[in-house]
Amino acid sequence: MSIPAARLVFGDEDRAAVLAMVDESLRTGSLTLGRRTEELEQAFAARHGVPFAVAVSSGTAALEIILHILGIDGREVVVPSNTFFATAAAVLRAGGIPRFADVSPQTMALTAATVEAALTERTAAVVDVHIGGLVAPDVEGIAALCRARGIELVEDAAHAHGASWRDRAAGSFGIAGAFSFYPTKVMTAGEGGMIVTSDERVRDEARIYRDQGKAGFLGGDHVRMGYAWRLSEIHAAVAVVQLRRLDEFISTRRRVAAIYDEALAGAGWIAPLGAPDGSMSNYYKYIALLAPGLERDALKSRLREAGVSLSGEVYARPLHRQPVFDRLAAPALPVTDDVCARHVCLPIHSDMTDAEAAFVVDRVLESAPVAAREA
Repeated sequence: MSIPAARLVFGDEDRAAVLAMVDESLRTGSLTLGRRTEELEQAFAARHGVPFAVAVSSGTAALEIILHILGIDGREVVVPSNTFFATAAAVLRAGGIPRFADVSPQTMALTAATVEAALTERTAAVVDVHIGGLVAPDVEGIAALCRARGIELVEDAAHAHGASWRDRAAGSFGIAGAFSFYPTKVMTAGEGGMIVTSDERVRDEARIYRDQGKAGFLGGDHVRMGYAWRLSEIHAAVAVVQLRRLDEFISTRRRVAAIYDEALAGAGWIAPLGAPDGSMSNYYKYIALLAPGLERDALKSRLREAGVSLSGEVYARPLHRQPVFDRLAAPALPVTDDVCARHVCLPIHSDMTDAEAAFVVDRVLESAPVAAREA
């Protein structure tokens, strides 16, 4: 048996449904901002408990558009350092200045305390990242802090399709949330992203920004410095079909996560990050922390030889240590440095079987002596 780091799920029925929609788009010539995009937006908004959703070309575009709408030019935006390049890059491209904050060792996410420590008189917004598909409990505290300080809360929910905290969906805690439909995500469009919001102004402005800043799809007046951030009807068709399977995908991932949790409990040298009571993770990533001193690369190499490929970390090198962000001042972030260096992500797929999950944990537990010896 061999377990890949990631695996896309498109059954016969789903492929047929996508092909039928694509054929319709080709026959009618409706290739962008048409009925499939509208269908996706309406269904995605409903699934995440918000009135509005705006489909765009990527999760990065979604985040950048939100930040442009908030008018962060020349001001600071608090972001966690253990996130993807795009979170901070979107701040810079929208004219803002990323200010890196530390995270909780229990969730690898921002807390109200770490956000407050990073706030200055120049802070315009906070971007809370739902890392690995977990909506951490402190999202409510962060939202309350932002309201009290007159700061906007934005959710980077690129990992968090269908995830929730106390039955409230990712993307519904701040002024807007940004999702990604990149191929590795729990649901995909091939490429693409989505903005969700309860704010009509954000919805209206996002529609303008995604279509070259035009006041209307068929108009010629450009009223914003927008860009080609549209989602094609072809990509929307893929996402429509994937969204229909989202709850099924999450259920499978949660079942696999439960197998991992039980098998790794008490192992001593590897500990699941877990999901706090009330948090319904979609398990985009299954994160586990290695004991201090263990060599992650040695473990990954040993598992690869045994037929198990671990998925990418979240993230191996935090942003405050990325060369491209050298010019940004960063405080000491000890928790971020620690968890980024010590965690691994076990493979977890939306069609994973119990037998595959058992194979993974067997190989992981067999690898403990090797990881320790090569440290």
